[in-house]
Amino acid sequence: MKPAEQYYWILGCFCMALCCWSTSDTFTQSGIHPHTWKKLYFAHHWPVTVCKMDANDCHDPPKYWTIHGLWKHEWEKHGTCAATLEALNSQKKYFGKAIELYRHVDLNGCLLKAGIKPSSSYYKMTAIKEALTRFYGVTPKIQCLPPEEGEKAQTIGQIEFCFTKELQLVNCTALEGGSNPVQAHLKLGTSELSVCNDTLPTYYPSEVQDRK
Repeated sequence: MKPAEQYYWILGCFCMALCCWSTSDTFTQSGIHPHTWKKLYFAHHWPVTVCKMDANDCHDPPKYWTIHGLWKHEWEKHGTCAATLEALNSQKKYFGKAIELYRHVDLNGCLLKAGIKPSSSYYKMTAIKEALTRFYGVTPKIQCLPPEEGEKAQTIGQIEFCFTKELQLVNCTALEGGSNPVQAHLKLGTSELSVCNDTLPTYYPSEVQDRK
């Protein structure tokens, strides 16, 4: 893939997931979340899985975890409530901090150090979780595509890290009273990600294969 094409793929196919979790589903008249949020969710996509979900043709995706993107829509939807923090109170700071956190988390490097890499074999979800928890000291949220009919394995697609208002890593424990705001954006075609099942074998694909 040429550099320009790769750049377009990353920016064009993902939508930024440095978003804040509000304790209320209500909105102000301006459409902005009230300032009652507690966590920032920072989501990473596995591009090969996203291509598998996409109803359109998708070729030669990056073979590394990417930010769940950079566009104006994400600032307007999620960034405006995070703007109550000085470190995130402008579009430039918001996107800049996302890139900074991406480099700091270094999910690609972490998984490689743990010996977890794309392959045709399966992993235990518990082994992936244990590796991430051991490396970061917190438990992220991992989402997968469920097995297709006749198959036994789920496919890993997204890993979310949570940060406090002080931008410190924290466990991504489930919150009551609502669904994950990031997950709502993860339906492509007829496919949708959901929290991975700890008991199912997990596929970490290296190549795009069409869903049936």
